[in-house]
Amino acid sequence: MIFSQARKIGLGIVASLGALALSTGAAYAAAAPPDPLNSGDTAWMITSSALVLLMTVPGLALFYAGMVRKKNILATAAQSFGATCIITVLWMVIGYSVAFTTNADSHLNQFIGNFNSFMLGNMTLKSINPLAGTIPESVYMFFQMTFAIITPALIAGAIADRMKFSAFMWFMSLWLLFIYCPIAHWVWGGGFLGQWGALDYAGGTVVHLNAGTAGLVACLMLGKRTGYGTENMAPHNLLFALIGASLLWVGWFGFNAGSAVTAGYNAGMAAAATQIATAAASLGWMFAEWIVNRKPSVLGMISGAVAGLVAITPASGFVNAQGALWIGVAAGVVCYFSSVWVKKWLGYDDALDTWGVHGVGGALGAMMTGMFASNAINSSAHGWLIDGNFGQMWIQFEDVGIVFLYCGIGTFIILKVIDMIIGLRVSRDVEVEGLDINLHGETVHG
Repeated sequence: MIFSQARKIGLGIVASLGALALSTGAAYAAAAPPDPLNSGDTAWMITSSALVLLMTVPGLALFYAGMVRKKNILATAAQSFGATCIITVLWMVIGYSVAFTTNADSHLNQFIGNFNSFMLGNMTLKSINPLAGTIPESVYMFFQMTFAIITPALIAGAIADRMKFSAFMWFMSLWLLFIYCPIAHWVWGGGFLGQWGALDYAGGTVVHLNAGTAGLVACLMLGKRTGYGTENMAPHNLLFALIGASLLWVGWFGFNAGSAVTAGYNAGMAAAATQIATAAASLGWMFAEWIVNRKPSVLGMISGAVAGLVAITPASGFVNAQGALWIGVAAGVVCYFSSVWVKKWLGYDDALDTWGVHGVGGALGAMMTGMFASNAINSSAHGWLIDGNFGQMWIQFEDVGIVFLYCGIGTFIILKVIDMIIGLRVSRDVEVEGLDINLHGETVHG
């Protein structure tokens, strides 16, 4: 009898404790904030970051190195590699903070971020940037770092064969901090251009018009290469250039589809638009060259592909497949005439057509984004031809004009200061003998 009562009391206590534990756990679960992290988005963004990094080294390094003369192939590849290293460190120290943090002073935030993320001191294991949504801030910072790396590195194509490596490294550093970071904040970091409604999905103005404008200013300030117009300056190894362009093409899916910052519908459409526009632009350049020169060159096909990649960049998350096709065709034809005929008429020496492909292609893509952006793709986008909003074209024009003017003036000032202190250009003897042996003490054999 006593044993039976004790057993009943014991079971009652256990049941009560179990109920208490369940109710406490339910209350805690209800009170605990949900974890914003999405593992699928995070995995996609880490992959995208690696793809974009692939675009600079080895993609851009091979693309540019294959198009210069043999005596400068190492020096050209070293510019891409050196830019990757110095910009990585600067982005970690101050660049990310300036470009992608919110300034408490709302007026200042129109133009620049704050310095709270100096040395990434406030970035923890689980911190989230409001701009990033469902991925860790560390991944968002890394993704944006790869954009910051390739943008200044693109400028190297305009000044190939004649710039000091020391001057180049200084230029990369200063240009990143004073040109790229502010413009990235204006468009993507909560600044005034983004608030105005400028559409730049993955960097038509922030990356390509920006780099192309800087390249144009730089090649004009440096002057023509020794022997330009009289010596044979044909590419040393078009196979390298073809491999580099192919790596750029593959990496660009991280560039454009990754800019969705999620593995969702927009990423899928951005990837499809990128492929369609790139192929159409390559064909557009190829057929234009075929008609004019009677032969379709490999250099023309890969240049057209890059032009298409550039032009679809600002539009990739805002347009449908038809819009991507027309943007690609236009980019191939327009960039062909800009890089080949306009450059010849004006007589400037943009060695690897940075302005003709990235500057013109970026501006063209930004404007055509306003024409073909569709509400069916993104609710914030309004297109002239599709949605009947001509005002978006004016906003795109303002975006292009402001980036062009700020970058052009700022680049000129930076280069002028560097030239006054250490000089920009190698000596004539160094240029004639080659940058590889004189700047790096090495050559490519065979």
